[in-house]
Amino acid sequence: MDSIASNHPHVLLFPFMAKGHTIPLLRFARFLLRRDLMVTIVTTPANRPFVVESLRDTTVSIVDIPFPDEIPDIPSGIETTDKLPHISLFYHFAVATESMRPDFDRLLETLPRVSFMVSDSFLWWTMDSASKLGIPRLVFYGMSNYALALSIEAIKSGILLGTQHVDELVSLTRFPWIRITKNDFDAVLTNLEPQNLVIEFYMNVTSATSDSYGIIVNSFYELEPVFFDYLNEESAPKPWCVGPFCANIAAEPELQPRKPGTWIGWLDQKVQEKCSVLYVVFGSQADISTEQIREIAIGLERSRVNFLWVIRKKEWELPDGFIERVGNRGMVVREWVDQREVLMHEGEQGFLSHCGWN
Repeated sequence: MDSIASNHPHVLLFPFMAKGHTIPLLRFARFLLRRDLMVTIVTTPANRPFVVESLRDTTVSIVDIPFPDEIPDIPSGIETTDKLPHISLFYHFAVATESMRPDFDRLLETLPRVSFMVSDSFLWWTMDSASKLGIPRLVFYGMSNYALALSIEAIKSGILLGTQHVDELVSLTRFPWIRITKNDFDAVLTNLEPQNLVIEFYMNVTSATSDSYGIIVNSFYELEPVFFDYLNEESAPKPWCVGPFCANIAAEPELQPRKPGTWIGWLDQKVQEKCSVLYVVFGSQADISTEQIREIAIGLERSRVNFLWVIRKKEWELPDGFIERVGNRGMVVREWVDQREVLMHEGEQGFLSHCGWN
């Protein structure tokens, strides 16, 4: 591998342990391979099978390092956020990843010379690892230039710590046509308390980002030029638009052989019936109340539309008799779904989501 590395720049990618953070970087890996780069992806033992299956037709090198095994309130063996007992444990999970650093440092010393690394913003501690070996670190934020710019402007203008009601709309100084509320942000950011685990986490992420070489954004300039220009002027480090990563989907082969999900047969049936289907999914980290789930269920039932609803969290309970009343007009799935497969299906004509960028 040393001889290969001498002729090809070597890029190391380290995604955060969540599907919405991992999948974009797996697609970015394909983008790098097409530019004749050597790529290594770091993951954990429990996440390795998913990464291997996603990239099994490529020359990407996949290595894993141990994940912490004793995190308070989190069962042993859980190494990805969609497996957490409850999303309230997210920050305990994210902060615990720092204990992976010794193994990560040892790995960096054994790999062929890394030209630069791209690690998720939530893995802030990789900045110190990169600095120790003189490796430029770029940060991957799983959001848009728009979201990054609004967050920075809200903090700079003091809106998050203002005296206004949490639901009061306030115009942003640099973007006066945009109005936001405190409730548009994580509640902990509007009430800064010392020694708070979440505040400490965000401070670590922000500090490590500031020290990094740049920010990788899954976007393209023409989509959001105003907000990209703002980041170039007002933030450090500078962002690079290298997306959309979904453009690399065409390069991904169908993962064969595979067992099609039951939802595909149901979608095929809807095509035969000449019915359009609404795809409903809120990701693995969205925090939705029981009342909101109930209202969505009522809306789907009364709308009379055909729908495929992915509900993965055990605590999201549907109203009594909902499944029976909607019958074959709706399908509820409580397992991981290949979202690409659903979105590309001709029967799927609408998409109701939590607005996740990826």
